[in-house]
Amino acid sequence: MSTPDSAFAYQQATAVGASAVGQVVALYDTILRDFHRAIAAIERGQIEQRVNAGNHALMVMGELQGVLNFERGGEAARRLQSFYKVTRAMTLEASVQSSREKFLELIAMFARLRAAWSKIEGTVGFSEPTERLRICSLPEGTSSQSEPSGENSGGTGGRWSA
Repeated sequence: MSTPDSAFAYQQATAVGASAVGQVVALYDTILRDFHRAIAAIERGQIEQRVNAGNHALMVMGELQGVLNFERGGEAARRLQSFYKVTRAMTLEASVQSSREKFLELIAMFARLRAAWSKIEGTVGFSEPTERLRICSLPEGTSSQSEPSGENSGGTGGRWSA
């Protein structure tokens, strides 16, 4: 098994048993990997890979945004909603402009928020998520021996399922 396949298998196994906060941390890790893939694609002049990585990050952000609970989350949920709106627009701009600098700015923003979620995860006990979220962790066009390109084990063609 290659290194990307090993990392993918480990990530999938970890996400299955993760708490709700742990799943959020794992999804932030996915977004950060997508941004790094986009930067690498920019540096290699690989347009399709840059677009796929950016689109995958946008899909994950959209799902994170879609599961916000404004009744229970209150002000925090409203702030996250604003954060996701802004960063989705920034991601589109970075991808369209092939901007390494804008992707680096996004990495810094998501890394700070990921660190906060990770700190929260260490202080709260395990809580079963109300909905299990699953997503193909590899951008479209990236293959893995353990999962065919563009498909996940839920049969949703790389889309989330809850």
